Amino acid sequence: MEYNPQSIETKWQQYWDKNDCFEPEDNTKKEKKFILSMFPYPSGRIHMGHVRNYCLGDAFARHFRKENYNVLHPIGWDSFGMPAENAAIKNKLHPKKWTYENIDYMRKELTGLGLSFSKTREFATSDELYTKWEQEFIIKMYENDLLYRKSTTVNWCETCHTVLANEQVEDGCCWRCDNEVDQKDMPGYYVSITKYAQELLDDLDDLKEDWPSQVLTMQENWIGRSEGLEFEFELTTDSRYKLDKVFRGFNVFTTRPDTIYGVSYAALAPEHPIVQYLVDHLILPENTINKIKAMQRVSERDRATQDKEGLSLEIDVIHPLTGEKVAVWVANFVLASYGGGAVMAVPAHDQRDFEFAKEYDLPIKQVIVKDEVIENMTEAYTEPGTLIDSGTFSGLKNSQAKKAVVYHFTQNSIGKKQINFKLRDWGVSRQRYWGAPIPFVHCNDCGLVAEKTENLPITLPEDVEITGEGNPLDTHPTWKHCACPKCGQDALRETDTLDTFVQSSWYFLRYATNPEKWEEMGISKEDSDYWMDVDQYIGGIEHAILHLLYSRFFTKALNSLGYTESKEPFKRLLTQGMVLKDGAKMSKSKGNVVDPDKIVQKYGADTARLFMMFAAPPTKELEWNDSAVEGSFKFLRRFSNKAEEVQGAGLKDINSIVHSELSKDEKEARKKVHEALKKANDVFNKTYAFNTLIAASMEAINALSTQKNKAVWAEGYYILSNILEPIAPHLCWELSETLFDKSNFDKPLEVNEEVFVLDSISLAVTINGKKRCEIEVSPDASKEDILVLAKQTAAKWIEDKNIIKEIVVPNKLVNLVIKG
Repeated sequence: MEYNPQSIETKWQQYWDKNDCFEPEDNTKKEKKFILSMFPYPSGRIHMGHVRNYCLGDAFARHFRKENYNVLHPIGWDSFGMPAENAAIKNKLHPKKWTYENIDYMRKELTGLGLSFSKTREFATSDELYTKWEQEFIIKMYENDLLYRKSTTVNWCETCHTVLANEQVEDGCCWRCDNEVDQKDMPGYYVSITKYAQELLDDLDDLKEDWPSQVLTMQENWIGRSEGLEFEFELTTDSRYKLDKVFRGFNVFTTRPDTIYGVSYAALAPEHPIVQYLVDHLILPENTINKIKAMQRVSERDRATQDKEGLSLEIDVIHPLTGEKVAVWVANFVLASYGGGAVMAVPAHDQRDFEFAKEYDLPIKQVIVKDEVIENMTEAYTEPGTLIDSGTFSGLKNSQAKKAVVYHFTQNSIGKKQINFKLRDWGVSRQRYWGAPIPFVHCNDCGLVAEKTENLPITLPEDVEITGEGNPLDTHPTWKHCACPKCGQDALRETDTLDTFVQSSWYFLRYATNPEKWEEMGISKEDSDYWMDVDQYIGGIEHAILHLLYSRFFTKALNSLGYTESKEPFKRLLTQGMVLKDGAKMSKSKGNVVDPDKIVQKYGADTARLFMMFAAPPTKELEWNDSAVEGSFKFLRRFSNKAEEVQGAGLKDINSIVHSELSKDEKEARKKVHEALKKANDVFNKTYAFNTLIAASMEAINALSTQKNKAVWAEGYYILSNILEPIAPHLCWELSETLFDKSNFDKPLEVNEEVFVLDSISLAVTINGKKRCEIEVSPDASKEDILVLAKQTAAKWIEDKNIIKEIVVPNKLVNLVIKG
């Protein structure tokens, strides 16, 4: 059969569209599979990363449909965000127009790849209906103390005119525009993700079998649970008066209570209230104040990579056990967001504290030893040991002392056992236009008031001009002016919009809701309870922390609010590798971009899909290779052309095959075909190694080509056009229709185990480890029979030699060790 990909692909894409082939069934009694690839931002054109991501998801969806599952495989658009505003400034287009025109274009591109998405469940997160239900969830979270407003120091991108979460600051720069980020104090809305910190950590255990260990570790480290002691350092009398008696002291948290007697200084974060008071009231020298302000301008993430820096605050605290004075410093390594922004420093037993103490010539007191005190320490001693110079705790192993010290502080009401997390509450306020408005109103009499649900959605005004200066919602002449939902008085609408990660944190639950219910509810609990959790999720490793953690939190929060029974959104996770060219990530600036449209036009969508699945395992980086693309096309052309061998044979001939009566080549061909079928089952359910499935299919075609039995050819194509359909669907549908009237897609195929029963096996015969010949024996031949045949076949190499050892490795080889 001549291979004309453009003709075949147009035919089947029209057929699938006309017959709604990929819509999920409204049948909750049927076993389901929810297959989801991370939805794209509508930037204007798809790239090869998109192609790889969606071809992987599509392969799963198509496979499980043929396995008789009820499959939900949707697509949508993560369509709010700064790029639309930047494009509006550059092209003098409204962000909405730019966004939806891009969606229309990219939808056609995805359709051209033959992707089997549900048409009825497509939406964009900038759709007003999606915003309506998202705003309802935000209000419910506020009413249930899962969202609050407060002023705090934030990461501010002046270029984007918006606040960034810590995770969105990369090397001191905005993750979107790559410009420098400043620290700024301003009010904002925060989601209480920390209330779920322990649950988010504990439930990682349930994902260990089906999520990459790298992702689990990244999430575990980001949540950052630690147990320790919290106590108060009281300020000395002089220091309290210096601070106008505003502060009594400050709390510190330590995971090393066993080192309490080794404290030689305390350190505060640059943003700590005591530090800020000293700065604001000019209590410190001007030079010191300027240096502290410089520290405050650097994000926490950037400070972590800087050299240790600090300044004496010229105040002291009292050691809670010894009563000694402890000097207080400000240090750039102390995080305001962790442990209260204050630490007890034990340089003898913490390397960071040690380096700081050495830099500023601060005391170093060793209180844990292995054998004896280390003179002139060159690094902190962090190994286990015994306490010395530690009052009543001296002589204890430090592992015992940890519990003993915590017990002492608790019993004497001077401290308590404490569990802390590195995870911070999620700041969701953004000062931009193209986002979901936060549904609150500011009233002079009532304060912060949630909008009435019957007034939702709060939609964006379209009569705005995006200039890049300030927030258009704040400068709009009328939009923010409204009536208070509570008292009716004049009020101001909130002009911040939601972080776009909010939209991508529940979109899968929207997909799980029947579109017929979209007008009346955001999430159908009934539908969600059937479809959730997502059975297979596919996306890039770069989303390991932000998107996946936020989605896990949102699912748990919506579960708490009664919207779903699901507590974890994604059962199985596949993180696909990047597509590279010339060893680098594809980018316009590098000039190494490959246009998917041009590949499809030249070779067809099936070739693009096959190459993406064959060139590398899905979790590894894929290096673009033009000759390998050509090779993929040639394989599909051969697969198409060889179908002529099946002409005149059909199901009746397949069912009449008597394996025992076949020739050796015919048996080998059947074995290779069924090996490919067995491989397909492993790939889709266990290994994800699509490249091995394609390789097995190529081997099967080669084996079929060594024989002429039309029934064996027919069986081969009956199976191969089925298992390759998820990868090269257009050609496989064409072959299935032409050869079998699509009957091979009707039910799951079963591996025929009889083809693996061998009539004989080949064994290599080696003499002193060097291969000399081969013998063919029955699979159940005895060791004695094998050795007799081996000696006969290798007679010329062992003639007049003494055989001193005979080794038979079952199913592999015979080795004869000779001498003389």
